[in-house]
Amino acid sequence: MPALKRIALLVLIYIGIIATFESLLGYFQPAGRSTLVITTADEDGTKHDRVLAHLESDGQLYVAVNHWPRAWYGQALQNPNVQVAVDGMTGTYLAVPASDEEHDRVNREHSLGIVFRILTGFPPRYFLRLDPD
Repeated sequence: MPALKRIALLVLIYIGIIATFESLLGYFQPAGRSTLVITTADEDGTKHDRVLAHLESDGQLYVAVNHWPRAWYGQALQNPNVQVAVDGMTGTYLAVPASDEEHDRVNREHSLGIVFRILTGFPPRYFLRLDPD
């Protein structure tokens, strides 16, 4: 098998691994002590729940976009009034994009391992600060 075909096959296998991993995470949405549930609304007002990692930095609550599927993030940017359920309490928050300084600090404090980055296909990472409403 020529080298180019081998490389193409490896790339397709890698893309398949990423798609499978991301699909399983989206389907099962594993929740635990270090997660929260954010409820966003799309443009027609339909509400959507997503389980996300619960990140804290400098006394502030943050969530991160760590995956390629990121509809919830676009919805939060369009309609920043979100509901968050964390530690058994539900409240209304304003989702604010993190500044460059905040992004760097939170990313440093809550870095992702290389295995996770490989399994997710190295998506760009963004943070939202959740300010209580």
